[in-house]
Amino acid sequence: MTENKVSFEEALMDPNRLSITWELVPGRGAWEKSQEHVLEMAKRAAGDERINGVTITDNPGGRPAILASTLAIEAKDYGIEPIIHFTCKDKNRNDLESELYAMARSGVRNLLVMTGDYPLEGYTGKPKPVFDMDAVHTLRLIERMNEGRDIPAYKGRMTLKATNFFTGAVVSPFKKSEAELMTQYYKLEKKIKSGAKFIITQLGFDARKFDELIRYVRFNNLDAKLIGNIYVLSPAVARLMNKNRIPGCVVTDDLVKQIEKEAKEDGDIKQKQLLRSARLYAVLKGLGYDGVNISGHGLEHSDIDYILTRGEELSPDWQDLIPYFDYPQPDGFYYFKKDKNTGLNLDQSVDNKVTEARDFSISYTFFNFLHRTFFARDAVFYPLVSSIAKIIDKTFLKKPFTYLEYKIKGVTNDCLRCGDCALHEIAYLCPMSRCPKEQRNGPCGGSNNRWCEVYPGEQECIYVTAYERLKAYNKEETLKQSYIPPCDWNLYQTSSWLNYFNGRDFTTKIDERDKQ
Repeated sequence: MTENKVSFEEALMDPNRLSITWELVPGRGAWEKSQEHVLEMAKRAAGDERINGVTITDNPGGRPAILASTLAIEAKDYGIEPIIHFTCKDKNRNDLESELYAMARSGVRNLLVMTGDYPLEGYTGKPKPVFDMDAVHTLRLIERMNEGRDIPAYKGRMTLKATNFFTGAVVSPFKKSEAELMTQYYKLEKKIKSGAKFIITQLGFDARKFDELIRYVRFNNLDAKLIGNIYVLSPAVARLMNKNRIPGCVVTDDLVKQIEKEAKEDGDIKQKQLLRSARLYAVLKGLGYDGVNISGHGLEHSDIDYILTRGEELSPDWQDLIPYFDYPQPDGFYYFKKDKNTGLNLDQSVDNKVTEARDFSISYTFFNFLHRTFFARDAVFYPLVSSIAKIIDKTFLKKPFTYLEYKIKGVTNDCLRCGDCALHEIAYLCPMSRCPKEQRNGPCGGSNNRWCEVYPGEQECIYVTAYERLKAYNKEETLKQSYIPPCDWNLYQTSSWLNYFNGRDFTTKIDERDKQ
């Protein structure tokens, strides 16, 4: 470790520095080449005072790999700060909490909290997906742990010693449709309010989108540091990303053509890839990003050295490099109006009230009428229905009532009988049955051109549908105003209606759940 090494958090919080992190991918196995390469590169990073940390991935692509925190501890011993990709997949909330305690005890404190990729393969077949908590839930849990959680104990309650995690999250400004982009930004706001101190972008190569994110954060007074993602893009990986085979990464047809053209021309193709990354480094620094995260398959320290050295050389003329990252998606939506002089954006948001919304939904209109008439706290029939529900809850009618409720909701809403219903918060679309990742506070980053990451071409992302349903009624911003806690599985297969009227569901217990 060099004497002048600055920590990841210190570099990120210093307005006069650009934080530098390097993404390492451990891979499957315990003593394979990929794990040894990660540790060797961590040693090299420790000796480079420009690099403030290494980010370590967690089962990327939905395939098993060595636990990120295990290699993080080894990397830390070499003198480089690790930043763990702490995903919400493959673990229930207890396992997430247990892993957090283990990392806190080991001194691993930098966490990039994200949903995680949908599982694709495992021992003897595809594993059962587990998405018990989303990124917003997990950030809130970590925030409570940092405060010193008050928990139930054998006699009364006890307060745990406070942890010291430094947490971040991910956002994709590279979405094509208005609904996809705005719901990404809505969830971003929830993540920051739930404790995310830094935000790393998903992968994209559109300078105007990078610029848009900075302006959106500033425009909405969001308090978080921004890190731009730089991927050293090879032709093979570009084609995979172009087909959304690596969810959340955007490589347009025009960029693929450009990369394939470069591959056929004279010159070192790897050098061309590194030069593109150095140019993006310069653009991100010029735009005012607080840090960059460099990633790519099989990168050596010499590759990182080139990107940083050449990127600094190019930085004074960063505006001249914007045309190298002019790869918009055809007919893509931007939140801000374009600045024709710079190729970036003006500080003027578009009038998205005049952009296209979904036609008025009959099902939404019907369910909203029922909610406003019987279920809303200020509904005219709420006192009567609430009284009846309290009576049913204490009689033999409870079981047949529950059976009838789920027969109705199974037909109308594909109900999974969780008993902790969030339909009324998401335009009457069920996040438990309609979203493969069971996201209750906004979309994951994997949707592509409106389609769900898991079922492309078959199922639209529910948050795209919800946004456009609500926009027809000028209510789309309600998606960023509501926080929906993780499902309470004590209520599984009980009546969500009776739970609602008897004060057992999340609508009356949000604060209490955060304390447990």
